[in-house]
Amino acid sequence: MEYTNNSLEQHWMPFTANRDFKADPRIVVKSEGMYYIDHKGGSVLDGCSGLFCAPLGHGRPEIANAVRDQLLTNDYAPPFQVGHPGSFELASRIARITPEPINHVFFVNSGSESIDTALKMAMAYHRAKGDGHRTRFVSRERAYHGVNIGGVSLAGMVKNRETFSGVMPNVVCMRHTLMEENAFIPGQPERGVELAEDLARMCETYGGSTIAAVFVEPVAGSTGCIVPPVGYLERLREICDQHGILLVFDEVITGFGRLGHSFAADAFGVTPDIMTMAKAITNGAQPMGAVAVKDEIYETITNASPEDAIEFFHGYTFSGHPAACAAGNVTQDIFQREGLFERANKMSGYFADAVHSLKDIEAIKDIRSYGLMAAVEVKPRGAPGSLGTKLQKELFWNGLHVKFTGDSGILAPQFVVEEKHIDEMVDKLRKTLSKV
Repeated sequence: MEYTNNSLEQHWMPFTANRDFKADPRIVVKSEGMYYIDHKGGSVLDGCSGLFCAPLGHGRPEIANAVRDQLLTNDYAPPFQVGHPGSFELASRIARITPEPINHVFFVNSGSESIDTALKMAMAYHRAKGDGHRTRFVSRERAYHGVNIGGVSLAGMVKNRETFSGVMPNVVCMRHTLMEENAFIPGQPERGVELAEDLARMCETYGGSTIAAVFVEPVAGSTGCIVPPVGYLERLREICDQHGILLVFDEVITGFGRLGHSFAADAFGVTPDIMTMAKAITNGAQPMGAVAVKDEIYETITNASPEDAIEFFHGYTFSGHPAACAAGNVTQDIFQREGLFERANKMSGYFADAVHSLKDIEAIKDIRSYGLMAAVEVKPRGAPGSLGTKLQKELFWNGLHVKFTGDSGILAPQFVVEEKHIDEMVDKLRKTLSKV
């Protein structure tokens, strides 16, 4: 096949119906503040901060200038056996806002890498303690933990794993907490805490001493804003403590203010042993992720090794890249200077009321929300997800970018959002969904 110079064919796009997209592409050529500009010159309100990545709004000159200056000062330093100032500064700043005693930060390049890193940390920790027989991991149905083999092994979304047979063994899934009786309830539902007992049953079935870690999204993001019932996360913490199991919170989406607090751990008052993070860590301006762990995990792994030996045989060529750290440090500056976590918390009430006002639309099956995140789930038409795919395209051309997973449209506006933007978002949703 011959291609023209401006053909789209050479790029194999991720998580995209490539043939469909290339027949009618939706291309963003500029982003600024709350909006994208498409290749036809249209203005598109960004209703989910890109992919939950840009809570500060797009086109922040402070971040761009910091990255430029860093690249001209020190564009790359190898992260193995060599360091640079920016990574130590960013680790310190993240440790200040994680709950105690989570004070050690390992840098990676994405949320997917953070999950595989957390898996390895759990293995290394138990081995250092002499508990190498803990080889089982627990996840949940409808879970999304990235696309590396570790994350795919933990996945509870069938489409993310059915093609890929070479996954980790010894992974079992608890039930998800999406219950029909909790439909259209904003915030945490009162019913469903008993679902946490799935973990207790797994401990009884497989032996709690065989389980290394439990991976949980505090609010399941990519599958459609599934909010934990009241007491659910607290009960998981209790069961993990009873059996010596590590509790891992996947905060790739919920971290850095999305729920109106530094992390979901703060929002729900439950402290995990390990936290994964990415996306908003640099406002999406540079690829980066991180894993933060309790002091005991870091100290147990490092102290188990001989002097001058590498304690944790893991890392990436671009771990803690200087430009990514520069973006991350300025992003933390802006979060603090502009009080954006607090602003997200303040705007969450108006946002929830506005989104839940759509519940009268016949096509809508459910609306779920917490903080500045919500999901509008439509009643399926035909194959699961086919209507959601159609609506995502229609909404884009109607001036609103929404991330759909299956038939759930996920909203996650920037923390700089104003009431007028929320009104515009809900108006475009109403006009588009009312035509279904």
